[in-house]
Amino acid sequence: MNLDKHIGRAVEMIYEDRNHKITQRQVTIRSLRGDRVIVFDHGSGEPRSFKADRVLAAEPVRRHV
Repeated sequence: MNLDKHIGRAVEMIYEDRNHKITQRQVTIRSLRGDRVIVFDHGSGEPRSFKADRVLAAEPVRRHV
């Protein structure tokens, strides 16, 4: 998945963890470091990192005006 186009943007991200649990999160992608995606997780209010190969989907957040 090509995540570099989303750096600096808020996205809805679908992620599968090592236990095969799938979650959907609203995050802002800060950077890519090796095999990791560094994000700010809007749900937890904390920075997080995820393995890039476990990101199943990432779509820009649509802002309502």
